[in-house]
Amino acid sequence: MARILLVEDDAAIRASLSRALEQQGHAVATVPAGMPALETVISTTPDLVLLDLGLPDVDGLTVLGMLRGVSTVPVIVITARDDDATIVRALDAGADDYVVKPFGTDHVAARIRALLRRGGPEASEGPLRVGGLEINPATRQVALDGSPVDLTRKEFDLLLALAGRHGEVVTKHTLLTEVWQQAYGGGDRTVDVHLSWLRRKLGETAAAPRYLHTVRGVGIRLAAPDDAR
Repeated sequence: MARILLVEDDAAIRASLSRALEQQGHAVATVPAGMPALETVISTTPDLVLLDLGLPDVDGLTVLGMLRGVSTVPVIVITARDDDATIVRALDAGADDYVVKPFGTDHVAARIRALLRRGGPEASEGPLRVGGLEINPATRQVALDGSPVDLTRKEFDLLLALAGRHGEVVTKHTLLTEVWQQAYGGGDRTVDVHLSWLRRKLGETAAAPRYLHTVRGVGIRLAAPDDAR
């Protein structure tokens, strides 16, 4: 189904997780450290990377940043670190998802399926326009007032989900389901972090919004500046 690179220094976790994923039909390559992971991504171009943060040679967050310098491969961080600061740093560095240890292999497999679905071919529909924003689902490109906006995979997916309902209030529950394929439960953090970075790239803030408007206790509304009120 997919070619997966597992970067994990714990031999027991590496063996059990790779075995479980192979039983589901995936082709799994494993490495125990960060630098071999970079070399493998460059040489084999896997479909997805599972990345531990506690690696023996280079910290996983540093590896993630280096990966993003050479590849757009989807990355799921798998780690025991569950503090907000690390989660934010990982998402900011380019992680597409974040799973905290201990976890069940079925849980990780479900996250992999969800992420690979999101990376599938986009529908052949024309660009969506909201004020000065232009979102092209086919090419996954965004422009603001004619200038390109560089978004991560999840930032684009989030913006596209909101643009498909522009003018409407979209709940965080809906966004978690559509963008992350997750049931709601402690997911505010995931949505809020991505919204924060998306706002920054659109040249706005939560306190001074132009396109992304928070409706307290309800959700988020994407609207052109002239239609915001």
